[in-house]
Amino acid sequence: MSYEIKTGKEQTEPILWTGDFYNEGTGSGDIFDTLKEECGVFGVFGHPEAASMSYYGLHALQHRGEESAGICVADGRDFNYHRGMGLVKEVFDKDRIASLVGDMSIGHVRYSTSGDSRLTNAQPLVFKYRDGDLAIATNGNIVNEPLIRRQLEQSGSIFQTTSDTEVLAHLIARSPKDFVEAAKDALEQLVGGFAFLLMTNDKLLVASDSHGLRPLVMGRVGEAYVFASESCALETIGAQFVRDIEPGELLVLDKDGLREDRFTEPKRKALCAMEYIYFARPDSDLNGSNLHAARKRMGSRMALEAFVDADIVTGVPDSSISAAIGYAEQTGIPYELGLIKNKYTGRTFIQPSQELREQGVKMKLSAVRRVVEGQRVVMIDDSIVRGTTSRRIVNLLREAGAVEVHVRITSPPFKNPCFYGIDTPDRRELIASYKTIEEMCEEINADSLAFLSPDGLISSIGGYNSNDYKGGLCLSCFDNDYPTQVDFGGAEKDGCSC
Repeated sequence: MSYEIKTGKEQTEPILWTGDFYNEGTGSGDIFDTLKEECGVFGVFGHPEAASMSYYGLHALQHRGEESAGICVADGRDFNYHRGMGLVKEVFDKDRIASLVGDMSIGHVRYSTSGDSRLTNAQPLVFKYRDGDLAIATNGNIVNEPLIRRQLEQSGSIFQTTSDTEVLAHLIARSPKDFVEAAKDALEQLVGGFAFLLMTNDKLLVASDSHGLRPLVMGRVGEAYVFASESCALETIGAQFVRDIEPGELLVLDKDGLREDRFTEPKRKALCAMEYIYFARPDSDLNGSNLHAARKRMGSRMALEAFVDADIVTGVPDSSISAAIGYAEQTGIPYELGLIKNKYTGRTFIQPSQELREQGVKMKLSAVRRVVEGQRVVMIDDSIVRGTTSRRIVNLLREAGAVEVHVRITSPPFKNPCFYGIDTPDRRELIASYKTIEEMCEEINADSLAFLSPDGLISSIGGYNSNDYKGGLCLSCFDNDYPTQVDFGGAEKDGCSC
C-alpha cells in the first residue's frame, strides 16, 4: 500500500520550547498552530485562607494561561503579592503561599499574545494611588486601548507595562470621584470583551463587559464569595456555584457585604462561542450549559450534517474527545483512541538536531498504529486555523496506516480575527479566509472535509433564551459580525495583552 503525503505549498518547521519557563514566547510558532486562550482570573472575598484558595483555583484554570501566574491578597490594611513566569506550581510553593496573608485575594494565569512575554506584564497588576493600593486582574481585550493609551500619554500619564489592563488603572486614578464611581466611569469607556477583578485594601469589585463576551461566574464557600473564569475552579475548592456574572454588571464587596450594581446597561448577549468549542474545560458549565454535553451534541449534529461511512471515529485530544464520542454515538461507528497526547512535552532545554526537530510533532501527539492501521478514520477536531496542524495530524494517521482520513470540524470555518481576547493570526493567515473547503481538504491531505454549520453550533450549545440573537453567542470569528465597534481609525488592536 502506498499513499502520497501532500505537504502544501509551505511546511512550517516544528518549534520546540527552549526558554527558561514553559510556553515562553510561544504563539504562532508552536508546533501546533492552535488558538491560545486569553487568561484566567480567580477572586476570593471573606475567607481567611484566600491565598490557598486562589492557588487551587488557578490550578484549575491553568489551561487558560500557562506563561505566568500571580496572586495578590489584602488583609484590610496592606497588600501582599507575588507574580512569576511559569506554571502555577512553579511560581508558588508552600512557603510563598503562607506569606500571602489576608482574607481577600485576586489571582491570574496568563498567555501573552499581543502583550510582551515578561514579568512586568504578569498579573495581578499592582499600583499605588491616592486612596491606597489597587490591584487588577483581567481576562480579555480592550479594543480601543491604543486610542485611550495615546490620549492618556498626551495628558501626562506614564505607563509601566504594555498590558491594556494598566489603562483602567490610569482612568480610575485620574478621576476625582470615589473608587467605585471612578471604576464605573472608567469601565464605561472601554470597548471590548473583558472580565475584571479590582481590589483595594478593603474592597473587591467584579465586572463583566456589556456583552458578556468573556465568562465569569460567582460561587460561595460558607460566608465567603468566590469568582472565577470557569465553574470548574469553584468545584476544585468545594465552592457552590451561584450564578454567572451578567453583562454590564458591577459587584461591590466590602465590610457591608455584597452589593449588586452595574456600570452600563447590558447589550446583546455575545459569549465567545470558542469557549464552548475549544477553550473551557469539559467539566465547566457556561450559562447553564455543560461543556462536555454541548460538545457531544456538536459531534452528534456533525454526524447528521456530514455523515461519512468509516470504520472508526477518533478525536484530536483533548478538546475534541467529547465531540468524537457524540459523532460515534450518532453514527454507530466505534469510537477509538486513535490519537494520544503526550502531556509532558511542555519543556525542553535541549536543542535537538534538525532530524529530531522534524519529528517534533510526534513528541506532542502520536497515532496508535494498532488502532488506525488499515482503517477508514473519521478524525474529529474543533477548528482549523492555518491548516498546518490539521495537515500534520492527518499525515500522522496516514503514516500509521490509515487507508482513509475524513476530517470533521465541529465549528464553522474560522475566517476572521478575534478582537476580544483570543490570540488569532492575521486574517491573511487564516486558511478558511482564502481557500474553499475543497482546497482546504487538499491542503490538509484529507479524503474529505466538512464543518459544522452556524445553526448546528447554536442549537448544540443551548443554554440560552431562544430569543437571544444568535443564541447569545459571539460568532464573529466565523461570520465577521462583531458585537462591538472594532475599527478606531487604526487605533485598535486584536488578540490579547491582558
